[in-house]
Amino acid sequence: MPELWDIYDRNRNKTGKFAQRDVDWLQEGEYHLVVTAIIINSKNEILLSQRASFKKHPLLWECNGGSVLAGENTLEGAVRELKEELGIDVTKEEAIFFKEIRRNKIPGDFKDIWVFKKDIDIKEIVFPDGEAIDAKWVTVDEFVKMFDKKEIVPTIDIGREELEKAIELIKNKKW
Repeated sequence: MPELWDIYDRNRNKTGKFAQRDVDWLQEGEYHLVVTAIIINSKNEILLSQRASFKKHPLLWECNGGSVLAGENTLEGAVRELKEELGIDVTKEEAIFFKEIRRNKIPGDFKDIWVFKKDIDIKEIVFPDGEAIDAKWVTVDEFVKMFDKKEIVPTIDIGREELEKAIELIKNKKW
């Protein structure tokens, strides 16, 4: 089944048009939605997964996410991506919206970052769609060291300050 995206204008308004991934090219001024899901456990560690060798940025580590499908919002996209890539069930109640980034690249996109509070045993993680091959929990310091050693995908859009802020959001939310 082809992956369809809603197309948005530069103000994040739906245009009523759609694009098929890897078939239709977005024009200048057209955007689609992407999402990153940061999972933080009760030890304030971040869940990373390792990309499969056939993916762009092969064998690098990342917080999971991807393109949002037509008709989805970014939270629904994050929940779906975590299930598809890691076999993890998260709920909307475990989520906090973190930030939006408009990226004027080709294709252009709006990236929403969601933070989830979830304790997951690494042994329970599976890789249903084969896009990821391994997972691990890391501290913020370990994440930064991995980024500096170029072990993290370069499109991550978060660093130490953002991760520390995300951890504070998780700690301070009334669950």
